[in-house]
Amino acid sequence: MIDSVAIVSGGMDSVTLLHHLIKVEKRSPAVITFGYGQKHDREIEYAKTQAALLGCENHLVLDLALLRPLFANSALVSRETAVPDIMDVLGDPQPTTYVPNRNMIFLALAVAYAETQGVSNVFYGAQRHDIYGYWDTTPQFLEQLNRVYRLNRKTPVTIQAPFVQYSKTDILRHGLELEVDYRLTWSCYEGRDVACGHCPTCAERLKAFEEVGIPDPLPYAS
Repeated sequence: MIDSVAIVSGGMDSVTLLHHLIKVEKRSPAVITFGYGQKHDREIEYAKTQAALLGCENHLVLDLALLRPLFANSALVSRETAVPDIMDVLGDPQPTTYVPNRNMIFLALAVAYAETQGVSNVFYGAQRHDIYGYWDTTPQFLEQLNRVYRLNRKTPVTIQAPFVQYSKTDILRHGLELEVDYRLTWSCYEGRDVACGHCPTCAERLKAFEEVGIPDPLPYAS
């Protein structure tokens, strides 16, 4: 029986979260994945693969391509805006890889799905970014959003982010303990067949693997 909703993109953080929920917390989550016109939409296939491997029969893949005009300035969506290298975003409080209000929108939809399923917990893979960051992955964002959802008069839903204080390295260490197959995850913001190795999320991922002392199993262009 479904007892929660988990947002799973197919990246390292959300995939590790799904393994954590099932293997550590012994939950039975419904999984929700969003296609929003992102260049790196191959992550969706990894989300499907991981959900299937973990026996998640309730996996909703929601096509939000109609929202692309809302995200037109983001390097993750715009075909005219290049994905920056990690050095280009250092110290930038709102890098071009930010997708305007994406997490607020996704969480609102996940909360609606949770209400429909009759469950009261939504999980997402927010983490502590050590190299760059977004406002909608912070503990402050999580706290304030939960204040809003406590206003629900019949089915209050709580949004939880177990990794919100974790670095990428912390998440990787935990995932390795849970035997997550990171070959079946995708992080690169570029929409290519091989990870670029220099965009912000590639840099963060590679740094994590370096810190734990093992090679990343994904192939990289550079």
